[in-house]
Amino acid sequence: MTSNTLPPNLPDRARVVVVGGGVIGTSVAYHLAHMGCKDVVLLERDRLTSGTTWHAAGLMVTFGSTSETSTEMRKYTRDLYSRLEAETGLATGLKQVGFVQVATDADRLEEYRRVSAFNRHCGVNVQEISPGEVKGLFPLANTDDVLAGFYVAEDGRANPVDVTMSLAKGARLQGVRIIEGVSATGFTTKGGAVTGVRTPYGDIEAEFVVNCAGMWARQLGEKAGVSIPLQAAEHYYLITEPIEGMHGDLPVLEDPSSYGYFREEGAGLMIGLFETLCAPWKVEGVPDTFSFGELPPDWDRMAPYLEKAMARIPISAEVGVRKFFCGPESFTPDLAPVFGEAPELRNYFVAAGLNSIGILTGGGIGRALAHWILNGRPDIDVTGMNIDRLHAYQSNPEYRATRTVESLGLVYEPHYPGRAMQTARGAKLSPIHARLADQRAYFKDVSGWESPDWYATADMQPKIEKLSWGRQNWFGTWAEEHHAARENVILMDMSFMAKFLVQGRDAGAALERLSANRVDGEPGTITYTQWLNEGGLLEADLTVTKLDDEKFWVVASDTAHRHVETRMRRHFAATGAHAFATDVTGAYAQINIQGPRSRELLAAVTTTDMSNESFPFRHAREIDLGFARALCIRITYLGELGYELYIPAEQAVYVYDRLVAAGAPLGLRHAGLKALSSLRMEKGYRDYGHDIDNTDSVLEAGLGFAVALDKPGGFIGREAVLAKKAAGPLTRRLLQILVTDPEPLMYHAEVVRRDGVEVGYIRAASYGHTLGGAVGLAMIEAGQPLDQAWIDAGTWTVEIADRQWPAIASLRPLYDPKNDRIKL
Repeated sequence: MTSNTLPPNLPDRARVVVVGGGVIGTSVAYHLAHMGCKDVVLLERDRLTSGTTWHAAGLMVTFGSTSETSTEMRKYTRDLYSRLEAETGLATGLKQVGFVQVATDADRLEEYRRVSAFNRHCGVNVQEISPGEVKGLFPLANTDDVLAGFYVAEDGRANPVDVTMSLAKGARLQGVRIIEGVSATGFTTKGGAVTGVRTPYGDIEAEFVVNCAGMWARQLGEKAGVSIPLQAAEHYYLITEPIEGMHGDLPVLEDPSSYGYFREEGAGLMIGLFETLCAPWKVEGVPDTFSFGELPPDWDRMAPYLEKAMARIPISAEVGVRKFFCGPESFTPDLAPVFGEAPELRNYFVAAGLNSIGILTGGGIGRALAHWILNGRPDIDVTGMNIDRLHAYQSNPEYRATRTVESLGLVYEPHYPGRAMQTARGAKLSPIHARLADQRAYFKDVSGWESPDWYATADMQPKIEKLSWGRQNWFGTWAEEHHAARENVILMDMSFMAKFLVQGRDAGAALERLSANRVDGEPGTITYTQWLNEGGLLEADLTVTKLDDEKFWVVASDTAHRHVETRMRRHFAATGAHAFATDVTGAYAQINIQGPRSRELLAAVTTTDMSNESFPFRHAREIDLGFARALCIRITYLGELGYELYIPAEQAVYVYDRLVAAGAPLGLRHAGLKALSSLRMEKGYRDYGHDIDNTDSVLEAGLGFAVALDKPGGFIGREAVLAKKAAGPLTRRLLQILVTDPEPLMYHAEVVRRDGVEVGYIRAASYGHTLGGAVGLAMIEAGQPLDQAWIDAGTWTVEIADRQWPAIASLRPLYDPKNDRIKL
């Protein structure tokens, strides 16, 4: 509380308490009120904007993301800021002076062309312009080395403090109480849910609490037992003395290759910086009393970056420096926001860790979170930013200090496809990690696990020689691993997969209610299923294996680990089921043996009859492997005959050695995640969070075959699925797209056209070494019944960078559409 003020008159309760009075907190409060929830209290420990909002640069940019969610948030935010003044009487300082991003090398040009094609598909008016046109828009810039610019006339800048004050007034006009000078000191909870907020002046009972505390969010989360991995770091900008020719109508200029962005500030030039390696600040904790604060700038560390940035605007080095500002900004381990309902505590929501894009996405973040709170689920794809993708160890001080050094710098690094984080590595190791390293694996970070991406052959090193958008040094070995799976037999370590043992008298019934498919059938059977919400939209995509009447084995992807775990446990608790989910991910290695000769290999190491008659597709059984025992499940994610082995960690190395020895005469090959991606993509197998997400109907996703509408007792979302079927033929469906020319590569966000009309974009892609071209999955909007006849009647193309490439589209898998090979 500020001095010389009386204790505040706090309400006893509110439906929602928002903690944090920056742009995010005020946006959440504003949108809650506009959606009809006016019983909202916003608590700010000091004054509005006093954390990091007050010193934000205020860029308002819609260009740059290949996430539809982020792009739509940016567009909504810009539109909101343009109309707030008419509603509140307070200007936001929005000046749509334009935005230009320059490309100075071939790789960045490739990236920005890919991004701009996708952004145009999303409605962003971005145009590629020449170096001369860049010079015309920003005459003070040196454009000698510029290859092209990417210009959005409607973008520009806003005033962060004015935006926040306008949002706050808009919230107050709707009945929200904003109380400054009051800290949240803790939380009250009951039965696994938050019930209120503690303050120095008493408790406020609440149905929902929203943590919008910015760089304090992690510390505030700890008071509720909620892990929020983010870390403050030094963030810089320089403001020069006035420069002739600088004026407020110049566009914002951004040059990531020079580490800088540039805009007018008080007739001078603001140079904002994102250095390659940053300096974390206050790893031990941000002081509670830090308000409107600055940090002493490290001139020596920042001088090389500043010199490089100033070279883009040469006159900036010839005028005086008005201010070299250093202030803290928070960053997350993967540069995505921390957003959504905490898995540890029901009704405790978080919107923090915006990684310097809080102003330009603030409106969209607030709207999306308010919708989630009031409607029970989000209306946007949140799979990439949901708080439950993160793990508690990522909040450890050493992890934060190590990872943040890299994460801030990646803002301006080229965003090469498949680029793996290099810091804070080695946190999670498969039991057979050392053996795989001996096989010359190139490891990548997979939700903290070290997992082989590909294996180096004898004539190369397990390292990436040069990142690029084209074929890299590992392309050939990737192709060999892919073909080995199709033609022979491969071993793949999948120990990073989330594994749960579900037990109890009601385990079967509880999992049946969660699952759209029938999972409580015969013991010894694996079932592929989706978990849906009440709207019939996807919440999880996984397998359930019934081991016996009171024991089930649930396996999900690494990124869905905590989401699946939380959904299970909350469902069991809410229904009073005698069912218990135990996370056994680290207790078992998962080794997949896949390929036409996989049966032959396993038969050599077990006495179990592995014949098709005795061990059919979808069968599960514990088998002997020499001195070890393992759960063996006949299933595939690659499209070939194959098996998954779940081996107790203490016997994993032994089993691995036996498999490798027995596989040698068969030509067994190790295969990594690159092969996993290309093999599954040729079959059109889905991956939740990549090509399907929480905005998709199970029917639109092409997964109706895994829905048992007639099973006794139904399942969550059944009524919505029935309604979707009754509404008539689908007009929106997930299709497989194959580029017929073998040369181009697809990754994500490439725009798909039918007869020259944009109908969707590639959500995820790989290279089909068997099909002979880049292949991906795209959600296509037909605007009419979408069937194979409609597909075949059109001419299909994919836009890759600045070229259109012929393609074919299909509802059925282009590889082995009848599934003959998996049932050999």
